[in-house]
Amino acid sequence: MESIRIMVEEHSNVLRMLKVIRKICYKLLINEGYDIDDFPKIIDFVRTYTDKHHHGKEEDILFKTMEQELERLAKAGAITGMLIEHDNSRLYMTNLEKGVDSFKEGNDQARLDIIANSICYADLLDRHIEKENNIMYKFAEKMLSDSIKEFIDEESNKIDEEATKIGTQEKYLNILSQLERKYEVIN
Repeated sequence: MESIRIMVEEHSNVLRMLKVIRKICYKLLINEGYDIDDFPKIIDFVRTYTDKHHHGKEEDILFKTMEQELERLAKAGAITGMLIEHDNSRLYMTNLEKGVDSFKEGNDQARLDIIANSICYADLLDRHIEKENNIMYKFAEKMLSDSIKEFIDEESNKIDEEATKIGTQEKYLNILSQLERKYEVIN
């Protein structure tokens, strides 16, 4: 499935950002070589590229269709588990944003909130991506009918075309590359 191939590629980009997150958190922990203004860039990447664009395709197209078409999977709760993890990732970003704001207002202890929510997010997404790539996506490719796979590809393609038109990929992959260079993160 072309849509799943693209989602796996997007996961690779998210994993790259997780490395940036870990590196900047270490810099914040040792209190050297970080720029607090990079956290809003990370939050924007996560909310727009990872959540709105990527998770949007998963939630609104792939998982929704899998739930409708694969009764056994729906009853097992696997899709619900993936959606809960998406919601948890959103909570970590909200708490991260609050921590960054508090830190910028002079609360040095907020660095704990920044590091805790960032690392929890990174750990959650690392495990989450592993499950999606190796279980959920493979299940979809194996169990869905060809016509349903075609439908998912077509619907996902519409979202990808719109993202290309407005420059989502270009903008966020540039942010990712800049942060990787700045924090010397090697893929």
